[in-house]
Amino acid sequence: MIPKAFEHSGHTSNMNAMPFGLTDVRLLNGPFKAAMQRDEQYLLALDPDRLLHTFRITAGLPSSATPVGGWENPQCELRGHTLGHYLSACALMYASTGNEHFKTRVDGIVTELATCQDALPTQGYTPGFLSAYPESFFDRVERREPVWAPYYTLHKIMAGLLDAHVHCGNQQALEVLEKLAGWIAFRFSRLSYEQRQLMLDTEYGGMNELLANLYAVTGKPQHLDLARAFNHDLVLEPLARGEDKLDRLHANTQIPKVIGAAREYEVTGEAHFRKMATFFWERVALFRSYAIGGNSDHEHFFPIDRFDEHLSPVAAETCNTYNMLKLTRHLFAWEPSARFMDFYERALFNHILGSQDPSTGMMIYFGSLKPGHVKVYNTPEDSFWCCTGTGMENHAKYGDTIYFYADDELFVNLFIASELTWQEKALVLRQETRFPEQDTTRLTLHCGKPVTLALKIRYPAWAKGLSVTVNGRDVAVDCAPSSYITVKREWHDGDQIDVRLPMNLHLETLPGAANNVAVLYGPLVLAGALGTENLPDVYLNDMSTLTAPVNQWPVPEVPVLMGTPEEVLAKMEAVTGKALAFQTKGNGRPHDVVLMPFYQVHHQRYTVYWELRGDDEGTRMQF
Repeated sequence: MIPKAFEHSGHTSNMNAMPFGLTDVRLLNGPFKAAMQRDEQYLLALDPDRLLHTFRITAGLPSSATPVGGWENPQCELRGHTLGHYLSACALMYASTGNEHFKTRVDGIVTELATCQDALPTQGYTPGFLSAYPESFFDRVERREPVWAPYYTLHKIMAGLLDAHVHCGNQQALEVLEKLAGWIAFRFSRLSYEQRQLMLDTEYGGMNELLANLYAVTGKPQHLDLARAFNHDLVLEPLARGEDKLDRLHANTQIPKVIGAAREYEVTGEAHFRKMATFFWERVALFRSYAIGGNSDHEHFFPIDRFDEHLSPVAAETCNTYNMLKLTRHLFAWEPSARFMDFYERALFNHILGSQDPSTGMMIYFGSLKPGHVKVYNTPEDSFWCCTGTGMENHAKYGDTIYFYADDELFVNLFIASELTWQEKALVLRQETRFPEQDTTRLTLHCGKPVTLALKIRYPAWAKGLSVTVNGRDVAVDCAPSSYITVKREWHDGDQIDVRLPMNLHLETLPGAANNVAVLYGPLVLAGALGTENLPDVYLNDMSTLTAPVNQWPVPEVPVLMGTPEEVLAKMEAVTGKALAFQTKGNGRPHDVVLMPFYQVHHQRYTVYWELRGDDEGTRMQF
């Protein structure tokens, strides 16, 4: 979402809550700040010159840098996408931390991209063009000839330029971006509606979102017109009619299209865009997602009654969840409902936080759900998958959704240690918590003079009772789980709000498979820790995503759980001295197992879903 300071135009009546800017929120010590710091180290360890190499070569400029590998090698048709992600990640990290090293990186990269853009016409390219590969790739899209995804890659570059402008105040980035948008408009002007719609069968990322954001920043209607030209009617119009035709579609090709529709609703007020986005979110978040919040198998949506056939090593692509969280933020802004934040929390605490290797800061591509499999990570300089790029961004922007506001209302959406500065109210809110290791959070307000506002604290769907005190006095809780408790009063400097969010163990059934369950503790998905015997190398260079040898490795025997759901929960005990760890007691076959949060399971085999059996002979329970 574009920060309010950059919203040149839009229908603000569509927005019932707004996010704070990343500069307004600072993370405090906890698992999210630790993940952000690992990401900082990785971003600063990368050499921008190596990522710029193919841009310079395409522009006919000299480059002495050693090219990086994987999806960024000089022969890969997706080359250049990582530089766009990197530019966004550095801009986001600058906003999140104030670390000037990231602004220096951003400014330097933008200068080099501008130099490349100016030089490209000397190589016979159309003015305004900017890419790490030839303009002929776009000819192949228009002629419907084989090519990977040129507009997808271009979207990452353009999004990086916009983030450089929005978060770092880089005016040159906006100038380069507008020239590039003009080049796209020139190409599109030569195509009929039918030609454009056929072209949109090729993955193009979030071009409609990016151009709607550019319109919001500049107020120039040609950018909105171009955003509309990227609306893929074959996919979007059925959603507006409430029709789910997503089976067998490439999942992450579709999600950015819908984010674009959401953004177009915000800048135009046209209700059919809202229908597209809302229906899509409901179908994917509520019906097409695994327990960890991710979706898809082999990168594709599948029939919702066949989840048991899709517990594979290449399930739950991390890019998808990155984009579903972006979409969720839009929907929450229109309707500040806890159901959106319940999903957001589930996906953030499990899939996104669990996607980063705590040893190296590297990222997973898939959240493998094959029982007995492992998490597989990129290497620092020779992978650069799509999920490496979104991964760089994920861990740079954890502060963007913890708090929202609306007039005199302040929403506390997520229980993440952080400090919010609400400048318009001259108010600082400090959230101190060890959640999820502990089930409490403390909010302390600091203000120069008394301020009246409604503090709205999310009452999660998973919480079995919620208690709130203000300065030690109980507050009546008159709302149900999956809602917000509102405490409205005149607040004074030093006021403290203590919230207790009791967590309990519970099971969640795999859709369409009553004998297949995930175990959760509060919002946390617990994975069975299955050891390191015969563990393959978990760092890959060339993923060859769907056929990587690691995905073909044999897996060990995975225990089953004996009994009814009630019996299984009754025979699960906390592990003494280890927070968030539990152990089966006599009901695991052939042996008991320790369960721990999915986000903490790394460098060992695991399972998220468990088969329930009724007796030692293996008779399946019937529910």
